[in-house]
Amino acid sequence: MSRIVVAVSGAVLLAAAAAAILIGPAALSPGAVFKEVLSHVPFVHIDSGLDPRQSAIVWELRVPRMVLAALVGATLSLAGGAYQGVFRNPLADPYLLGVAAGAGLGATVAIVSVGSGSALVPVAAFVGAIGAVAAAYSLGSAAGGQRSGATLILAGVAVAAFLTAAQTFVQQQNADSIREVYSWILGRLGTAGWSEVALMTPYAVVSVTVIMVHRRLLDVLSVGEEEARALGVRPERVRAAVVVAATVGTAGAVAVSGLIGFVGIVVPHVVRLMVGASYRAILPLSIVCGSAFLVIADLIARSALGPAEIPIGVITAFVGGPFFLVVLRTSRRGVM
Repeated sequence: MSRIVVAVSGAVLLAAAAAAILIGPAALSPGAVFKEVLSHVPFVHIDSGLDPRQSAIVWELRVPRMVLAALVGATLSLAGGAYQGVFRNPLADPYLLGVAAGAGLGATVAIVSVGSGSALVPVAAFVGAIGAVAAAYSLGSAAGGQRSGATLILAGVAVAAFLTAAQTFVQQQNADSIREVYSWILGRLGTAGWSEVALMTPYAVVSVTVIMVHRRLLDVLSVGEEEARALGVRPERVRAAVVVAATVGTAGAVAVSGLIGFVGIVVPHVVRLMVGASYRAILPLSIVCGSAFLVIADLIARSALGPAEIPIGVITAFVGGPFFLVVLRTSRRGVM
């Protein structure tokens, strides 16, 4: 992995995190905010000059929102890279096996039942995401998907189509809740606080740990499943472990942020162009770049039309869609 790429990516992440803390709709002096952050560094004693309300804006709103954006971006990017490796498909993303459809159905049912402000919404989204992938994996395994990633992908498409139809039916029966449902679907970090960070962190830690442990095996799978078996690797076991870990991380991210597209497909793909095809380099760098990408996207979402906010999913689509098309054309020319 190029040291320059790592250094630049880390610098961009630090700059994005700093900007997310310093910039906001509340008129706080960037210098005072910087001093406030420094005042919480061990052995540093400095008076920021902020009153308790202003200090709360920094530590109860801006900092946890930045941390949550970094966690969600890192998890989605890592999960996308893992899916691309395990299915040997650079177009795979974290929602490949029906996570988005399952989470959407779960959240929709919760919103129309108890309202969008209920704590049951993220729980329902998480359960729906896990249930969708479990159904896809069961269907794919019954059809031979354990030995064929393509069969598992097709099972995911079928499950996603069914769950999307069910979500549409629920929305039609509860038209008064459509605005709230679409607000969740478009992704949001507007209510982010430390509770959301605490909810997301365990899933992110489990997902990152398991996937990083298997990153060398993903390089082995890239040469082909039969060749991997000849080298003593069991593709079915690796695929199951990576899919479960990526699903847990993605479901946790979706539960706290809604559906944020393009992060898990664009970031790993761009990282691959920078550092090559080895997942030992792609996965850790995807964590850093994914964090930076979503922190910047969230900063734009809450600042571009301040004090109003743009759904963060709209920002990632505006940036990710055209950029991904450019990347695809560049890659195609390189191959030709």
